[in-house]
Amino acid sequence: MQDHSVVTLGVADISGVMDLERLCFRTHWTREQFLLGLERKAFRILGIQERGVLIAYCAFSVIAGEMEIMNIAAHPFHRRKGLGARLLSEVLRLCRAEGVAEGFLEVRRSNAGAIDLYKKFGFMQTGTRKNYYPDNKEDALLFRLGFQDGQDKGLNAQSSPKES
Repeated sequence: MQDHSVVTLGVADISGVMDLERLCFRTHWTREQFLLGLERKAFRILGIQERGVLIAYCAFSVIAGEMEIMNIAAHPFHRRKGLGARLLSEVLRLCRAEGVAEGFLEVRRSNAGAIDLYKKFGFMQTGTRKNYYPDNKEDALLFRLGFQDGQDKGLNAQSSPKES
């Protein structure tokens, strides 16, 4: 069985991140957006590699006690293996250690696998952004996780195989 350790990614890893972006998302971030975010320390990226190849990553920001998940991606051949859960668990562990109060994310209404994953970690839907995604005008569902109010289930959900 593969180790699937979570590592912190940096500028040198952007090519692998971009490969997953193009493979996993209809509308994706640009290389310049990732580089600028990392160089300005606006966000962090955690990843999982297999035999030196990036197979999953999670980009997130922590600002003023709030965390936002920007993207979670897993290579299509590696989905349903718990990689998204492993990454999300590590993000939540880091946030708890840093005293983050709450976390946020948005997800396509049609992304049932991701929605299931987020709910297993205690995220609760708080709203909807109508026609949010530019490629097909799909709604974005807004989710929140409170670290201080007992809502956070991050440590218990990491063994779940469901993910986006």
